[in-house]
Amino acid sequence: MRAWLLPEYVEDILPAEAARIERLRRAILDLFAGHGYQLVMPPLLEYVDSLLTGTGHDLDLRTFKLVDQLSGRTLGVRADITPQVARIDAHLLNRQSVTRLCYTGSVLHARPSGFHATREPLQIGAEIYGHAGLEADEEIQSLALASLSMAGLSNVTLDLSHNAILHAILEDDSKAQRHQAELVAMLRAKDLPQLSAFISGFSTTVRNALSALMMLHGDVRVLERARIELPNKPKIHQALDELSTLANLAGKVNVNIDLADLSGYQYESGAMFALYVAGLPNAVARGGRYDHVGEVFGRARPATGFSLDLRELARLLPTATAASAIRAPWGREPALTELIASLREQGEIVIQLLPGEESSQQEFECDREIISQNNKYIIRKL
Repeated sequence: MRAWLLPEYVEDILPAEAARIERLRRAILDLFAGHGYQLVMPPLLEYVDSLLTGTGHDLDLRTFKLVDQLSGRTLGVRADITPQVARIDAHLLNRQSVTRLCYTGSVLHARPSGFHATREPLQIGAEIYGHAGLEADEEIQSLALASLSMAGLSNVTLDLSHNAILHAILEDDSKAQRHQAELVAMLRAKDLPQLSAFISGFSTTVRNALSALMMLHGDVRVLERARIELPNKPKIHQALDELSTLANLAGKVNVNIDLADLSGYQYESGAMFALYVAGLPNAVARGGRYDHVGEVFGRARPATGFSLDLRELARLLPTATAASAIRAPWGREPALTELIASLREQGEIVIQLLPGEESSQQEFECDREIISQNNKYIIRKL
């Protein structure tokens, strides 16, 4: 094996792409800060007991595990930063008031999420803790849409679903509750024949509701169909009301409702959303309410948030034009050093060429140069 080969679905980020990612990262973090979100930096690895608590089987399968040589305990390399931030809010900050936190960093997946996906996404996200009202969900959804808008993306589709609907359907049938994981898999796969065979022993109400749930996807008119076809339960009507409000707040964004799309059902507890953009097969951002995750850290706390993969998002951005730069000769003369320092303080890019170096970087366009003229250093246009 060649020494320079990387593992499958792991790759280097070269200068042009790295510059796009970094510009986007800074812009989105500034957006978060402007809304009052405070930055936290969780560790890359933790004890598995803490890292995977309350997150479900799916995240467990995506997590790399290793043995800590100091303690002998099993460590996990984070596959998602969201549970770590929930731990920070519940266990470390321990505030009583509403708390807004944001984060960014690499995560590692044991398996890629899609055929063209990387196993090392660069995750960025924002979370609100301590507010159980729909207003917090509205703020998170708006912030996610604003993040994509900052990237210059306009052809965006918002997918909405609600985890409480399935729970309300199953709550009166203990047998159905025991098979929630299998039901979710069939609902997400839209496998009606398999679902029909699987639920044959359930109560009539649950069978009819699950069959209807699988077919409830499309534009916002689906919500009105759902009020007719699903059981007449207060929890279901409240969930549909919340989805209607969130859909109306999306503005000019395309809205799609899929009540059988239960991604993250193992820890999501309310309204869920995913954002899709033209050019990417997978969701570029996902978010939703997850009120119960904090309980496992000793403190029940309402929570809602979203995250996105900066690497995926940056791939949709146009290639940036070469940055304007100033070429400078090599030298240690005080006048030259002072001029270069002054220009850099003003935000200029000054490349001081080493002896024998030629200015050939593709990411920079040297349209000016510093030259010595009449014993003075001046800037000349090229």
